[in-house]
Amino acid sequence: MSERHIHMAGSVVERHIIRGGQSGDRDVFEYALLRVVPRVERGECINAGVLVYCRAKAYVGARTHLDEARLLALDPASDVAGIRAALGAVERVCGGGEAAGQAAGDDAGRRFRWLIAPRSTVLQPGPVHTGLTADPVAETERLLELLVR
Repeated sequence: MSERHIHMAGSVVERHIIRGGQSGDRDVFEYALLRVVPRVERGECINAGVLVYCRAKAYVGARTHLDEARLLALDPASDVAGIRAALGAVERVCGGGEAAGQAAGDDAGRRFRWLIAPRSTVLQPGPVHTGLTADPVAETERLLELLVR
């Protein structure tokens, strides 16, 4: 099944809608970028990680990469060690278990929702987006390469 949409420029774009059973064994996933905002008053940020949640696979994962040179270009006084520690904490919460601290007993969805809730001025989650994937772990890596590195 498909829908046709006419855009302002007059071109026709076709959007395919996948019905249940036609997804090729792909599951819905959600993701959000982790952004470092070294000086909130300036509003500048760099992408430093990605959070991925797939309910069907009970998966929540994070991959991070801090480009120190880009960070220091925005703010030479940035607390690089503190930011790295915060990014590491996000990865530990995703992993669950004892390393997750208070979130150790929470399911994957609850940990994801907790991580996308704004709580810091320096390390901020972006908006949540959705997609389809057959492998949420590989999707996490793909999004890190595409959107962060």
